[in-house]
Amino acid sequence: MSAEERMKLLDAIVAGGIDPSGMMPGTGCCSITETVELTTHAVEHGCAGVLMLPPFYYKDVSEEGLYRYFSQVVQRVGDARLKIYLYNIPPVAIVGITPRLVERLLTAYPNAIAGMKESSGNWNNTKTFLDAFAESARPVGDSPRRTPTARAARTFDVFVGSESFLLANMRNRGAGTISATANVNPAAIYELYMQCNTTDDTDRQQSKIGNRKSEMEHRQVRLNVVREVFSSRKFPSMIAALKQAIAIYGNDPEWARVRPPLIELTSEQANFLAADLKAIGFSGQLLRG
Repeated sequence: MSAEERMKLLDAIVAGGIDPSGMMPGTGCCSITETVELTTHAVEHGCAGVLMLPPFYYKDVSEEGLYRYFSQVVQRVGDARLKIYLYNIPPVAIVGITPRLVERLLTAYPNAIAGMKESSGNWNNTKTFLDAFAESARPVGDSPRRTPTARAARTFDVFVGSESFLLANMRNRGAGTISATANVNPAAIYELYMQCNTTDDTDRQQSKIGNRKSEMEHRQVRLNVVREVFSSRKFPSMIAALKQAIAIYGNDPEWARVRPPLIELTSEQANFLAADLKAIGFSGQLLRG
C-alpha cells in the first residue's frame, strides 16, 4: 500500500467509528520522509502507537545509521504523544534491530520508544529482548512474582509476531502478540492472552494452579495447530491463505484477491485449505458473524 492509501484507510476507519486509541498502524518505510508523514498522521488521529520497520532497502547499514533514522523520525514528528513500537522482522526486512540499538533509543527517547514487535521467529532472540527490557514488576500468568528492579520504572512492551510464542512470551513478562492469524482466530488468541494476564491471587491452591497451567498449555497447542495450517508450504503465502479463509467462511470470493507480487490460492489449494481447516475443527464462526 502506498503512503496515501494507508492514510486514507486510517481516515476511513476512524470516520467509521473505530477508536484510534486501540490502533497501532504500521508507518515504517524506506523513505524517512514517508515514515514521518505516516507517523504524524497516526499521532494526530490519536493512535495508541505506531509500528515501525527499520529502513530496509540498504541491507548492511550500521547501528549508528539506524539510530540516526529513528532519532530523526522522533525529532521531525516532534509530538509528545508519539509512541513507537520497533518492528524486528529480519526474515523479511533482513535489516534487524539489536538490543544495543534499543538501549540507545530508550536512553535518548524514553517516552517515545514504547516497545517492539519481535518477529525473528527465534524464541531465544525474543527472550534476549525480554530479559533486557521487559518491565519486571508486572505479575503475569503463572509466573512467580518478581522483585522490582531499577529498570521496572521504564516500560518497554515486547510483543511476539506469532501466537505460537504467546504463552512463553507472557510467562516472561511480554505484552502479548501482534499476529497475522489474529485476523481469523481472534477469540482463541484473546482467551489465552486473558488467562495469562490474570493474576494468580485466586489460584492459591496448588491443584488450581496446576489445572490452570495445563489449560493454558492446551490452548497454546490449539493455537499452534491452527497457525500450522495457514503457514503450510502448500499455499503460496500465509496472507493469501488467510484471505482465502475469510472468503470461504464469509461467503465472499472478493476477499481472496491479493496484490502482486502475492498470488491467490488456486481452486485446488482453496479446497485443500477448506479441508485442512475442517479436519482440525476450525469453524470460522467469528468470521461468519
